[in-house]
Amino acid sequence: MQAKQYLQELKRLDTCIHQRLQEKQSLYDSTVGVVRTDKERVQASTNADALPNLIERIETIEQEIDRQLDDYIQLKHRMINQIHGLDNEAYISLLHKRYVEFKRLEEIAVEMNYTYSYARALHGKALLEFNQKFATEIELYKSPYTIVHSDVL
Repeated sequence: MQAKQYLQELKRLDTCIHQRLQEKQSLYDSTVGVVRTDKERVQASTNADALPNLIERIETIEQEIDRQLDDYIQLKHRMINQIHGLDNEAYISLLHKRYVEFKRLEEIAVEMNYTYSYARALHGKALLEFNQKFATEIELYKSPYTIVHSDVL
């Protein structure tokens, strides 16, 4: 794993959490009847036997979300500290904006008063320094959400 892949883990975790929240909301919506504007109650299509299963599934998803949030907070804190451990202030600012705030390089270039091509070059140099300084930590990092080929079978 290289510095860029490692730093992108935060965005990946963020995406996973948002998808789990959407899944939870979808299941929750399927347990609740819909009320029309004329106050006529329309029953949800789930039968009474399926309701306990849906509630159990929602609780399981909530536990997964809590676990992912804990992992996200720990990883974010670690990455911010690592980024702050770099010596170049421009590298710190650029990497924080890119991998913690999830901004595009075009946005970062404008914010930092750089041309896009300079921001790209600076990004590459910042990643090289980050990789050199934290190579051991990057190699030791194993995402708890990475699918291994044996998990698929």
